[in-house]
Amino acid sequence: MRRPGPVPTHADVSYGPSPHQLVDLHLPPKGAGPFPVLIWYGGIWQPSKHVPDLNRFLPVGIAVIGVETRPLTDGVQEKADPPASYVMNDACRAVQFVRLNAAKWNLDWERIAVAGGSQGTLPALYVGCASERAKPASADPVERVSTKVTCVGAFRSQPSIDPKRMQEWVPGVEGGAPALGCSFAESLKRRDQLLPTIQKWSPESLLHKGAAPLCFENTWGLTQPENVTEMDYKVHSPAWALGFQKLAQQAGVVCHVKFPDHPADRYNDIWEFLVQELQSPAP
Repeated sequence: MRRPGPVPTHADVSYGPSPHQLVDLHLPPKGAGPFPVLIWYGGIWQPSKHVPDLNRFLPVGIAVIGVETRPLTDGVQEKADPPASYVMNDACRAVQFVRLNAAKWNLDWERIAVAGGSQGTLPALYVGCASERAKPASADPVERVSTKVTCVGAFRSQPSIDPKRMQEWVPGVEGGAPALGCSFAESLKRRDQLLPTIQKWSPESLLHKGAAPLCFENTWGLTQPENVTEMDYKVHSPAWALGFQKLAQQAGVVCHVKFPDHPADRYNDIWEFLVQELQSPAP
């Protein structure tokens, strides 16, 4: 049964063999196109597909695509190494699938942004920070298509699966399990052993000069609000964004950060960032 929400132009379009590899397309009701595209990732712990406020995008001629990936629970059950690889690979495949079918849906294959909220920021950041994932020699036509994106939006982000870096940025936080196939405590204990896996799949480890521009936004400041639980605050703390921004700047990647009492450097929020970046002419 479909969850309540906006009715897609095209619903539950399959982009892979798993029943959890699905996209919903929301196309602008009018305009000549081809339309720039915002790809929005749902949750990664359980199967999830949703979209942000469409009124921010459809009226200005930007299509929105909600993506469901295989969740971490699938990765755990099927003993993927690591379980997070299911999510990250599907995030890239969704971009490739949309780009391959852009002409059919009157989309601009050169102007594709990726974004997500909370859990969904992780696959979006992976796509934007990873190097090109296209496999020109693949027998699968989807895999032959580019994974390059215009920009990345991260709302209330959780941008890392590295247990050591997580606790450096937000002391006392425990999260990310079972992204690496074990509990958080075990991943922290085995961090040296797991480091090659972390470096392959955690977005901040993949930052490089050619990575897409990034924008983080958090709804809380650096002080925990009285009406917010400690764990909720830590999981969605803006300290994540500041830690990520420092590494991005060291790698030569544009990275904007916005949260209460933190002045915006160029964009007022991630929505403005996404719209303006998508409306800029493709290079």
